[in-house]
Amino acid sequence: MKFPAGILIVLLAFGYRADAADWVVYEGKEGPGQGKHIVFVTGDEEYRSEEGMPMLAKILAVRHGFKCTVLFAINPVDGTIDPDNQTNLVGLENLESADMMVLFTRFREPPDEQMKYIVDFVNSGKPLMALRIARFARYDWRSQEWRGGFGQQVLGETWISHHGVHGKESTRGIVNDKLKHHSILKGVDDIWGPTDVYSIVHLPQDTKVLVQGQVLEGMKPTDKPVSGPKNNPMMPLIWIRNYTGETGKTTRVICSTIGAAADLESEGLRRLLVNACYWALGLEKRIPARSNVDTVGDYKPSFFGFGKFKKG
Repeated sequence: MKFPAGILIVLLAFGYRADAADWVVYEGKEGPGQGKHIVFVTGDEEYRSEEGMPMLAKILAVRHGFKCTVLFAINPVDGTIDPDNQTNLVGLENLESADMMVLFTRFREPPDEQMKYIVDFVNSGKPLMALRIARFARYDWRSQEWRGGFGQQVLGETWISHHGVHGKESTRGIVNDKLKHHSILKGVDDIWGPTDVYSIVHLPQDTKVLVQGQVLEGMKPTDKPVSGPKNNPMMPLIWIRNYTGETGKTTRVICSTIGAAADLESEGLRRLLVNACYWALGLEKRIPARSNVDTVGDYKPSFFGFGKFKKG
C-alpha cells in the first residue's frame, strides 16, 4: 500500500499502522475448498515469493474454492511491499483464523508481537507448507540449542548448501516410484524449474520423499542430466512429514525446495502444490484426477535474483 506524500507525512508523525490494505484476500468461489482459509506468508529477497504466491492463491480461490490471504514484508516508512525488509511481516494475525499456512520466507526476524502468531500456528496442529528457502532467523539454522533451527526441527531440513550450480544448473523433478500413487502426485507428470537443487542431509526417518531433484546441465528443460555423483543419489526435492510441537498436537508438513516464482511456470509443480493443499487439509479424497491449475490472468514472473523485486 503506497500513500500520497501529504498523507505520508502525517503517518510518519504518528507512526505507520498496518491495516487490511497491506495484504490481499481472494475469497473462495465454488469448489471443495469452500470454508477453508489458507494464509500465505511471503518475504524473501531472491525468489520473488511476492509474485508467485498471489498467483498460486488465486488458483486455489478461483479454481478450487479456498479463501486465500497473502501477506507481505512491508516497508514501515512508506507502506510498500519490500522483500528486503526482514523485520516487518504485516498481517500475521490472520493466522488466527487460518486452517493452513503456506510459508515462503528467507531469513526473516519479525518482532515478538508478530512472531507469536507463527509460533502459535506451528504448535496448533494445523498444516504447514514451506517453499524453497522458508525459515526464520529467530529460529537460527546455526543454533546448537535447537539444532538446525526452525528448518530442521519443523520442516525436516535446514540450510546446507547449493547442490546444483546456482543460476547454471536447473532442476528436473523425478517422482519417487515407490510413492507414485500418493494423492499429492495425482495428475503430476512433469516438473521442471530454473532454480537449482539444494543439498539435503538431515531428513528424519519418518519423512516421505515424493519427488527427487535431478540436476540438469543447463537452464532449459530439455537439457541433459549432469553425469556422475551429483545425481547418484539424487537429493530430495519435495517431501512430507509430521511435526509434533510443544502442545502435543501433530501437524502435516509439506516442504518443497523448488517453488520460486519462475519455477511456478511449471504446470506440474503448480498441480502438485495445489494437490498438497487438499492433502494437508484432509481433502485428499476430493483431489481431481487432474486438478485445474490454469493461472488466473497473465503470469509473467520475474527471474530470481537479489535486488530485482518490482517496487510498489
